[in-house]
Amino acid sequence: MSGLAGSLDLLTVPTIDLTGWAGGEPTARAAIAAELDHACRTVGFMQIVGHGIPDSAVHDLTEAMDEFFGLPLEVKCRSIAPRASINRGYTVPGSEKLSYSLGVDSPADMFEAFNIGASTADFPDLDLDPEIYAADIWPENNARFRDGAVGWFRHAAALARTMTDVFTVALGLPDGYFRPFTDHSIDVLRMVNYALPEGTDLEPDQLGMGAHTDYGIVTILWADPVPGLQVLDSVGVWHPVVPAPGALLVNLGDLLARWTNDRWTSTMHRVVPPTGPDGRSMRRRSAAFFHDGNADALISTLTPCRSAEGTGYDDVTIAEHLAQKLAGSRGLELNDHASREAARIAGASS
Repeated sequence: MSGLAGSLDLLTVPTIDLTGWAGGEPTARAAIAAELDHACRTVGFMQIVGHGIPDSAVHDLTEAMDEFFGLPLEVKCRSIAPRASINRGYTVPGSEKLSYSLGVDSPADMFEAFNIGASTADFPDLDLDPEIYAADIWPENNARFRDGAVGWFRHAAALARTMTDVFTVALGLPDGYFRPFTDHSIDVLRMVNYALPEGTDLEPDQLGMGAHTDYGIVTILWADPVPGLQVLDSVGVWHPVVPAPGALLVNLGDLLARWTNDRWTSTMHRVVPPTGPDGRSMRRRSAAFFHDGNADALISTLTPCRSAEGTGYDDVTIAEHLAQKLAGSRGLELNDHASREAARIAGASS
């Protein structure tokens, strides 16, 4: 296991090679699961190689993103969702505050994004909420954009499900433990563009994306190798993380922290406005695939992870948890259900 060391060696984002997982050899799988368990206990972020996603899929994804984000603003705005609770379509710069998902006030985030996700049409035999499993809001004349985005969605979804299989082994759970919680998962791909218009004046402490934890089970992140992403360590220091060539960043979400009673870490992270060595604004693109689980699944702290007194997080359905988080970041209502997470950034360095 090798990694990218942070300042003062307080943080290391390990690199985990999944090549041996597909073969199914128990010794190889156990070794990968052990590396992952260590990463989940200490950092909650990891760089994944040997994931099997071809370079052509990255090419198609970035071509798709460039095509959409290069459109005039008035055209992009035609894909804005009718309500903040519908997590689909276009997000205008300055319209979200990710820190609100933690109940923490902040200036508006300076990114634009486009979301697609699993819909009721993907699960025709189930009676699902059409707002949670909403249809995508594609722009007109979208063939190349749609093909690149949907292609990446499918690759990332397969990798996310592989990661949950590794989690099962790492936690010593019965084979297939997470599958009943994820067989109609609320999966969302968020394609993000960070590019400040020339002459933009930022407010004090305004960020590309405010400090937050991810909401669901696991996130698969592709990003340009451009500075911007920062991860908070256990003593309140922010560390820059830039993906290695060919690697995908994977981090845990709040639901795994709840399941494991914080044995595993849902890592706080943020994106500062990307700048080059000369201090000038740079463009940075990313694509975060959120594997969030079934809306109706009830999350209860795993028995082996409860404290000696048997305590853990309160039970919550995935739909309830996500609604609280999205009402913060997208609805701009300070979330009062995230005190544990909010406490982690109270003493963080700027």
